[in-house]
Amino acid sequence: MRDDNFLTEMNARHLWHPMAHPGEMRAAPPKVITGAEGVRITDLDGHTTIDAVGGLWNVNLGYSCAPIKAAIADQLQRLPYYSAFKGTTNDAAIELSVKLAEMFGPEGMTRAFFTAGGSDSVDTALKLARQYHRLRGEPGRTKFIAIRKGYHGTHWGGASVNGNPQFRAPYEPMLPGCFHIPAPYAYRNPFDESDPERLAALCLRALEAEIEMQVPGTVAAFIMEPVLGAGGVIPPHPSFMPGAREICDRHGVLLIADEVITGFGRTGDVSGSRHWGVKPDMMCLAKAITSGYFPMGAVLANDRMAEVFEGEQGAMIGTGYTYSGHPVGCAAALACLAETERLALWDRARHQGARLKAGLTDLAGRHDIIGDVRGEGMMCAVEIVSDRAAKSADAALAGRVFEATYEAGVMVRWSGHNLVMSPPLILSDGDCDRIVAALDEGLAAA
Repeated sequence: MRDDNFLTEMNARHLWHPMAHPGEMRAAPPKVITGAEGVRITDLDGHTTIDAVGGLWNVNLGYSCAPIKAAIADQLQRLPYYSAFKGTTNDAAIELSVKLAEMFGPEGMTRAFFTAGGSDSVDTALKLARQYHRLRGEPGRTKFIAIRKGYHGTHWGGASVNGNPQFRAPYEPMLPGCFHIPAPYAYRNPFDESDPERLAALCLRALEAEIEMQVPGTVAAFIMEPVLGAGGVIPPHPSFMPGAREICDRHGVLLIADEVITGFGRTGDVSGSRHWGVKPDMMCLAKAITSGYFPMGAVLANDRMAEVFEGEQGAMIGTGYTYSGHPVGCAAALACLAETERLALWDRARHQGARLKAGLTDLAGRHDIIGDVRGEGMMCAVEIVSDRAAKSADAALAGRVFEATYEAGVMVRWSGHNLVMSPPLILSDGDCDRIVAALDEGLAAA
């Protein structure tokens, strides 16, 4: 391996980073992570921190899960790859489809289509929604409605339904026929409504109004994250997702749950949809399906979808990926899900998430630069402001808190004026308390 100076110097010369300005990466080199164990990561300088980001919302089982590593190694020996396109498949893909149907039976999911990640899953779900309506004799249902501040990946379709302009504006014009409603974000919203329940009702009214504005017979699906993740960790009021399900049913619109972050325990339940008591028509999965150990994703569909695609009027599913049903990814997922269930990670997320949020709320009482604390399960965020009364968002100040917190021994995610925490779900009480203590130091230093 090259020496440390070479790696630091060469990084931004040849490597473009996702969601980053190339010049910024050269002027302020990123932290080069070279090792990890348990819930801790180590950088090029030998500095070890708790990874309160959990990789990128995905390393639910931490970095030392031996069963996943063993499953990958075994599958590489037996069958490192084979296609799941028409006419062939592999045993691991079949087993994983059965496991997912069992695991998400309460959500009504019975079919699985495999992808290589979350963006793949979202684009696939959007395509299947349009095809579903076409097969049913309603080809005019082509439009999609999503939520402002929602995040659905970076492929063309996902970027088109993203509710944040920074993921869309540089690449416009995007997919036509995509519309957005206000987010149920009590701290900042166009209704100036701070009561979450009343805000949820207003956002649902906006959803129905948008469907009617577009003409119901032209709308294919409403896509939403059960808890908005990259938009700033925004949990809706418990009435929101059930209300969206009822509106979609009334207007013949499919409900797509983007569970890329919320699937497999992070909300404190097996899925975000189950957390809110909702059965969607499709679920988009990725991230924690392998705990980040292998690129893998899936779209799950219910019997309502299956009956149309598999009926006499059915047609070929005309989309897919070289790595759909990759046997190594499927083997990794099977081992990961077995560990997820064995450890009941959703229970851990519920317990540690409450502990973490309580600690962050305590910090807000002592640091005026915290404008808001939000969270659901093991998804938490603090919003950094320079003036609490004016809610003046301050990304630069958040960046200083991020750096100081890292020096204090904890990696959090700096996203605009938000500091986001989504640590591994195997976190101990002591680790959880250390996250709060390090952030306390970071806030004080900033």
